[in-house]
Amino acid sequence: MSFSRWHKKWRNRFKSTLQYLRYNPMILCCVLFLLCVVVIALLAPYITKDPIIASPQIRLRSPGHENWFGTDSFGRDVFARTMHGTRTSLIVGLGATILATIIGLNIGLVSGYIRIVDAIVMRLMDALMAIPGILLAIALMTLFGASIINVIIAISLAQIPGFARLVRSMVLSLREQPYIEAAVCIGTKLPKILFRHILPNIFAPLIAQMSYAFAAAVIFEAILSFLGAGTPPEIPSWGNMVAEGRLTFFIAPWVIFFPGAYLAFLVIIINLLGDNLRDTLDPRIAKELK
Repeated sequence: MSFSRWHKKWRNRFKSTLQYLRYNPMILCCVLFLLCVVVIALLAPYITKDPIIASPQIRLRSPGHENWFGTDSFGRDVFARTMHGTRTSLIVGLGATILATIIGLNIGLVSGYIRIVDAIVMRLMDALMAIPGILLAIALMTLFGASIINVIIAISLAQIPGFARLVRSMVLSLREQPYIEAAVCIGTKLPKILFRHILPNIFAPLIAQMSYAFAAAVIFEAILSFLGAGTPPEIPSWGNMVAEGRLTFFIAPWVIFFPGAYLAFLVIIINLLGDNLRDTLDPRIAKELK
């Protein structure tokens, strides 16, 4: 592709994006909030104190100019731990969502188009969905130990069936469309049919599912850390902070309030962004909104 064609292609995409934002400013607000969260996560080591260093002489100190969010029962700065916990949640949420999307998308595409594969693979997905996701994640963490990589794998494994079933249902309806039958008649190969003709038409529900999976992964990580089966104790995590602060909640509520508020804020923003992107990218819904 020449530079002029490449430049024209991306210029048209940029204009389309601006049109989407013009019709739905909520997307822009959510993106800006998420960018702020990402910037905070990246700059946390440079703008906060060490989240691991304990100072017993200032334990359970209330919020003030020296410790904006107060200190916990070990004298650690709650603001520093909350900001570093943002890094943990974003890494786990993004990693689990990407892994679950890639695997679930490929399983759904192949299963929805090839009936023999569908009869075998989807029964495995049904069996996996029969196990509650949090219990499956706890079991896997118990087997393989606490680490961020294991948390990502455990959470993504619990979310793969949801992606697979969603994509499969879309493929089942799309494979009967005339343009798919025409592609088959002219001898188009299966990979091209799946990724060139079917995949672009399932982006809207896939994006909504990804936003839900991202938010669910963040909550799952907090639950696992709260139960002691998630990230190691030395890694700041919102779930670890809430678990440690529950014993001193009545005398130091800030230890739980700030990480809990950040967790709720991040989940709400992600869900709002996913819903609005789905409404904007889906031609039928976008037409009704206009």
